[in-house]
Amino acid sequence: MFELAASRQFPRFLAEQQLSLAFTTYQAGKLFLLGLQPDGRLSVFERTLERCMGLMASAQALHVATLYQIWRFVNVLEPGVLHEGYDALYAPRLGWVTGDLDVHDLDLLPDGRPVFANTLFSCVATVSDTHSFVPLWKPRFISRLAAEDRCHLNGLAVEAGVPRYVTVVGRSDVADGWRDHRAAGGCLIDIASGEVVVGGLSMPHSPRLHGGKLWLHNSGTGEFGWVDRQAGRFVPVAFCPGYLRGLAFTGHHAVVGLSLSRGNRTFSGLALDGALQQRGAEARCALLVIDLRTGDAVHWVRFSGVVQELYDVAVLPGIVRPSAIGFRADSIRRVITVGGEPLA
Repeated sequence: MFELAASRQFPRFLAEQQLSLAFTTYQAGKLFLLGLQPDGRLSVFERTLERCMGLMASAQALHVATLYQIWRFVNVLEPGVLHEGYDALYAPRLGWVTGDLDVHDLDLLPDGRPVFANTLFSCVATVSDTHSFVPLWKPRFISRLAAEDRCHLNGLAVEAGVPRYVTVVGRSDVADGWRDHRAAGGCLIDIASGEVVVGGLSMPHSPRLHGGKLWLHNSGTGEFGWVDRQAGRFVPVAFCPGYLRGLAFTGHHAVVGLSLSRGNRTFSGLALDGALQQRGAEARCALLVIDLRTGDAVHWVRFSGVVQELYDVAVLPGIVRPSAIGFRADSIRRVITVGGEPLA
């Protein structure tokens, strides 16, 4: 069972911002689209995509990383056209078979090809017509490409189609070595120079550039904030009650994703546990809307039931009520569009 509860003003926030949200949960294998019904209530649409994680979205396209593929969904509705009450219908139009690379963050290069955090091989990569991936960059401390998840390179920040920064959980060059550095071995790395911008982070995720600042999650401490690139330090803006992953922006608001702890070694023993206890709080699975000017969580959506972990979140500008075609329903056979100029 999947249950959702939202703060009282969250639907109004979506209406005022003229947007909807997409988010992924690899734990439950779902892509969710969150918008508004005509009566102002929330509209929740979901499709099953196995181990879906990284998400790149716009009003016209969704790129989603799944277990062994990256999919491009395209909004097939013309502006002003509705399909069963929805003003966007994202249909799968292109896919790349990568194999199980444990793809995390995802973005696009200027030519439209996906660029992604190839976590299994500890590098930044793009897709290929003939191979599983093409490596574009790896950290200096990684001696060679190997399917060993040595540093848990998970986060990727892209600016104007150029990969700029990555986050790693630990500077390790042995298989699964990052787990020994979870508490304070994480860092943000400048791709162009190869230098560490800020270290001492705890399981950092989701670096993003917005409003002239570089933002990220210090997930092991529960802190969302920005990086002072000149001073080489992380500046917390808000404490969030859960394990942070997923970050998107609209104006002076950030939308962040929270997950419950799995209760295993990867998530245990982090500063987040003590911070929650100190505040008399329990971890939650949720989306929070944070005012960047104050650090206040002004809106929230909480999830319970089968959904316990989120990975990524994206803003769909100008879309009120989105929907998508999946692979398990008959609709994928019947929604057909024709491109190009009409034949004479």
